[in-house]
Amino acid sequence: MRSKLFVPGVRPELFAKALAGDADALSFDLEDSVPEQRKDEARTNVAGFVRSQSARDAAKVIVVRVNALGTPHFEADLSAVACSGVALINIPKVESAEDIRAVAAVLERVETGDGIDAPIRLLATIETPRGLRFAAEIASAHPRVAGLQLGLADLFEPHGIDRHDPANLHATLYAMRMAAAEAGVFAWDAAFADLDDAEGFRAEARVARRLGYVGKSCIHPSQVALANEVFQPDAEQVAAARRIVAASREAGARGRGAFVVDGRMVDLPFLKRAEAIVASLDPGASSKQ
Repeated sequence: MRSKLFVPGVRPELFAKALAGDADALSFDLEDSVPEQRKDEARTNVAGFVRSQSARDAAKVIVVRVNALGTPHFEADLSAVACSGVALINIPKVESAEDIRAVAAVLERVETGDGIDAPIRLLATIETPRGLRFAAEIASAHPRVAGLQLGLADLFEPHGIDRHDPANLHATLYAMRMAAAEAGVFAWDAAFADLDDAEGFRAEARVARRLGYVGKSCIHPSQVALANEVFQPDAEQVAAARRIVAASREAGARGRGAFVVDGRMVDLPFLKRAEAIVASLDPGASSKQ
């Protein structure tokens, strides 16, 4: 999932266009991009679309960002959008494992009531200092958690933290990536607000990719190509990864845990990396883990 495009729930005229675009994932938004007086409207728009045949047939990961736990809209959002067409429910402002367990309990009730067979996974956004401190516990709180998403604007701006300082950026991305790694879930990079700064977007995305993030959020279609470019493995990496995966099968048949590929000794950590590269060629792979 190299790219995830946010689509405001109050802009239904953009839904089909986004579905036809190049983003690997679409995140239909009921939260920040929707003013309070239009929450019901956005919910109705998004619920209708994600339950449509076109959304169910789409070769994309469908995500819905609901309003936060504790808001007046949370349970209504879940009840409206939980359906087989949605791969991930994005929960904003998660600060504890208890938050995740509470969300999972509500979602389970909704699914049972609607006869949904396959449990919908959760994407937890880390966007507060407390959330970052408890990120590993959040990621491990429930089997429904598929990944963590970073919210740098909320995490940095209120506290006067300079996002353009490479040390600040790396420290924060590293901390959340280690939390996701501890729990065995994926990490998704934050959105980038400056639409005219393509090189700034690329630079931030490159830091995330080097840390093992699967992709970056986009707030405008013009950013999708940038995210796809940065997070797409190059042909040489893919070919090498496939050679490792193929060699591992032969080594396994011979009862060997380590083997040589391209003059380099390969064991389990390198094999896992190769398998992840091959899996990344499927846009939906991370959401299915």
